Amino acid sequence: MDLSLQKLAIAFIVFALLPCALQAAVLPEERSDAMYHRYEGGGMVIDGPSVLVRKNFADKVSVAANYYVDNVSSASIDVVTIKGASKYSEKRKEKSGDITYIEDDIVFNVGITDSSENDYDARSYRFDMNHTFFGDMTTVNAGFSLGDDEITSSEDDSLFETMNRRQYRIGVAQVLTKNILLNFNYESVIDEGYLQNPYRKILVTTLDKPPEGQHPPAPGLYTREPERYPNTRNSDALSLKLAYHLPWDGAFKTRLGYFTDSWGIDAYSVQFDYSHKLSDNLALDFRLRHYQQGDADFYANLFYNDTVTQNFAARDKELSEYSSQSVGVGASYETELNGFFDRFRLNLQYDYMYFDYDNFREVTPETEGLNGVDNEPLYSFDAYTLRLFFTIFY
Repeated sequence: MDLSLQKLAIAFIVFALLPCALQAAVLPEERSDAMYHRYEGGGMVIDGPSVLVRKNFADKVSVAANYYVDNVSSASIDVVTIKGASKYSEKRKEKSGDITYIEDDIVFNVGITDSSENDYDARSYRFDMNHTFFGDMTTVNAGFSLGDDEITSSEDDSLFETMNRRQYRIGVAQVLTKNILLNFNYESVIDEGYLQNPYRKILVTTLDKPPEGQHPPAPGLYTREPERYPNTRNSDALSLKLAYHLPWDGAFKTRLGYFTDSWGIDAYSVQFDYSHKLSDNLALDFRLRHYQQGDADFYANLFYNDTVTQNFAARDKELSEYSSQSVGVGASYETELNGFFDRFRLNLQYDYMYFDYDNFREVTPETEGLNGVDNEPLYSFDAYTLRLFFTIFY
C-alpha cells in the first residue's frame, strides 16, 4: 500500500474504533472578523488586511469565507546577495471557504483555499473531522489536505513548474483534571515536484575546499548558479501541549514541538504562554518561544570546485543551521452589545523575534570575499509582527 494511503487509512480506523459519544458537539460561533497584519524584518515588509465572515444554519451547518492580502516589499539578504541593492514589490491575494457540518458528537469540515501572486498560484483542499466522547473529556481529530501549486518566473518566461502537496494530521485532546488539558498532534507532509525557488542561487568559488578554519583570499567574486533540489520531501512534525488553569483568573500553557524530514533537517521548539483575565472585559497574553534546527544534507553557504558537482545544492537560509527566539504580548477587550449584534472583541498582538544563523553568511557587494573565502559575517536579524483584530459576534 502507498505510504500516503496507509496514513489516511490509519486516521479513519481511529475514528471507526471510537466509542459512542455522551455529549453533542457545538458549531463555531457566528461572527465577522476584520484584521490588519504587519511583518517587518530582515529587509522585508509584509502587511495587509483580512476579512472573515461566518454564518450558521439550522444548528447543523456553519459556512465561513475569508479574504487575505499580503503586500510585500523586499530587499532581503537573498535579494541583496543575488542582485545587489535591488528591491521588489508584489501582492499576494488569498481566498478561502469552509463548510462545517455537525452530527451528534462528530464535526466534519471541508474547505478550499486559493492564492495568487505574479509568479505563484496555489490551490488546496482540506477535510477534517473531530469526535468528542467520554463526556467531553476526550476529543480525537483527523484530517488531510491536497495542494496543487503552479510556479513561474518573472525573469524567465519559459519556466512553468508544478508542485503537489499531501498533508495528513491526527490529534488527541484529553482533559486530565478540571484544570489540566493535554493535547498531542502529529502531522505528515509529502511534497513532490518543483520545490526550489527559481530566483535563489548558490555561491560557487573555483577553489577546492580548504582545511577547516582556513579562509584563503578569494580569487575574485563568487559565481552564481541555480539551486538544485530533490523533487520529493517527506516531513513529520509532533507537538505536545499542556494547559493548566491556575487558581486565579489565569492560565499557563506550554508547547513542545519536534520536526524531521527526508532532507536531513531536525528541529525542535518550546513555547510558554500565560494568559491573565484582568476583568470581565479585559485579558492579557504573554508568550516566549525558542526554536532550533540543523541544516539540510545538501545545504552550504559556499560551494567549492570539488563540491559544486554534487546532485543537490541549496543556499536557502531556511535550510541552514539556525535558532530563533521570540517574545510576545497581547491584549483583548470584549463587551456585550444590544440589538442584532451579541458582542464585540478588540484584540491586539505583538511579537518580537530574533534569528541567528550558524552557517549562513551575510554576502553583500561590500562583504563578498573581503576577509577571505567563506569568511563573511554570520547573518542575523530581528523582526516584529503586529496583528489587530476587530470581531463582531451575532
